[in-house]
Amino acid sequence: MSLKIRLARAGAKKRPFYRIVVADSRSPRDGRFIEKVGTYNPMLPHDHADRVTLDEERIKYWLSSGAQATDRLARFFSDRGLMAKPARPEQTKKPQPKAKAQQRAKEAADRAAAAAAGE
Repeated sequence: MSLKIRLARAGAKKRPFYRIVVADSRSPRDGRFIEKVGTYNPMLPHDHADRVTLDEERIKYWLSSGAQATDRLARFFSDRGLMAKPARPEQTKKPQPKAKAQQRAKEAADRAAAAAAGE
């Protein structure tokens, strides 16, 4: 049985509130879970004490038992020192200018530097 520590949505429409639960990875997002280990209220300010509440002892137990935390929860847990900080994926190169545009920009910068040195 593959275990996940993940968010289960609760709360009203446009007023999200999440339970942090340990669940079988095959169960639905808001469905059956094994244990509730915390809460997350994104409507509260970032510095509010009740924004993220965690039962750290139980989370340590489940992580040691092989449960995998989702990306968002891995960030929360690393902020509290419960696990190592996850590696951020490298940004894609797609928004950068293509090779010809980079070459033109380099040539323009070289001309500007030569003009500045000549004066």
